[in-house]
Amino acid sequence: MRNALSKFGQAIKLPGLSFFMAFTITGLIIAVSDAKVLAKFSSPLDFITSALASVGNAYLALFQGSVFDVNLIKDGSFIQGFYPLSETIVTATPLILTGLSVALAFKSGLFNIGAQGQFIFGAIGASYVGFNFELPIGIHILAAALTGAIFAAIWGGIVGILKARTGAHEVILTIMMNYIAAYFILWVLKTQAFLRPGRIDPIAPEVNENARLPLLAGSSFRLNFGIFIALAAALFVWWLLTKTTIGFKFRAVGANSQAAKTAGISVPFVITSTMMICGALAGLGGAVQVLGSEYALNTDIAGSFGFDAITVALLGRAQPLGTVFAALLFGALQAGGRTMQSNTGVPLDMVQVTTALIVLFIAAPAFVRYIFKIKKMNASAALTSKGWNG
Repeated sequence: MRNALSKFGQAIKLPGLSFFMAFTITGLIIAVSDAKVLAKFSSPLDFITSALASVGNAYLALFQGSVFDVNLIKDGSFIQGFYPLSETIVTATPLILTGLSVALAFKSGLFNIGAQGQFIFGAIGASYVGFNFELPIGIHILAAALTGAIFAAIWGGIVGILKARTGAHEVILTIMMNYIAAYFILWVLKTQAFLRPGRIDPIAPEVNENARLPLLAGSSFRLNFGIFIALAAALFVWWLLTKTTIGFKFRAVGANSQAAKTAGISVPFVITSTMMICGALAGLGGAVQVLGSEYALNTDIAGSFGFDAITVALLGRAQPLGTVFAALLFGALQAGGRTMQSNTGVPLDMVQVTTALIVLFIAAPAFVRYIFKIKKMNASAALTSKGWNG
């Protein structure tokens, strides 16, 4: 038990210190960019007090916008105060799935930048089944979600086959596939199969009621069953990597593809199957977004989920559990950032600054160790990907 706690402490030390440094630096930026704070520079005590108040108000607004806001409690309904937390979870749900897509690729020594395109194809497949068929509620949800996952698995599998058979680089391939997917959805939404009756703008019909994921906290909240799908996917990835033979092959190829090949592991099979599973995970994220919160396919359905997934996977150290927590953190920053901007005037860009700093410090562990005088981390804990090295 003590050994397990020690390992857990070592695992969270670097991310925890990275968060601390990122929020500290962001706080300094917020303070020195506040004109009211700078006006009191001549009085050190007033300057420090004003700076602390400015930063405190900004982070309080961030908390109110992402976890709990007492101002939202109406008619004695305490649960309304947790509406921001529900929005954090809604934002984090597709990020968990796309983050897992990138993290699994990391484990196999691949760099999956194509989660954006895979997300789009998952959304397209789920949307088509969602509005074009009339099925019983449970079957309809399952059919739409599986269709989205299959569409995206095929899209991701194309990259895997090209890399495995021709040696083409997955980074270049996935970037190009993202462009293709982005233009493909623009074309699809102009076809008769997807164009909403009575509308000329590119938006598909809403998915049928039976295809929508159940809401978990009533109609006043957007929180839906998608979070359980995302958590189940995280559990699946953990089981796949640690409890199965194919997961061992994934990790072996990720550690050393030449040694794995010598040991009799088919590297092309691992590459192709990894990219298919990664595609399915990202596609499931697109399906959850359509079936759980947006309900209608549009040109902005993917937002930046696929690209944010890279950040989430890095924050989570490419571990399933870490990816879940990283996605929740990212969702909280996104949801709370809007409240921080409206309540205190702090630009939403500060959220991007904070996220970038966290990634920077996690990607530079030697610097963090030097600042806090801590021992070198275990080599096995280092996040590695041979995506640039083949």
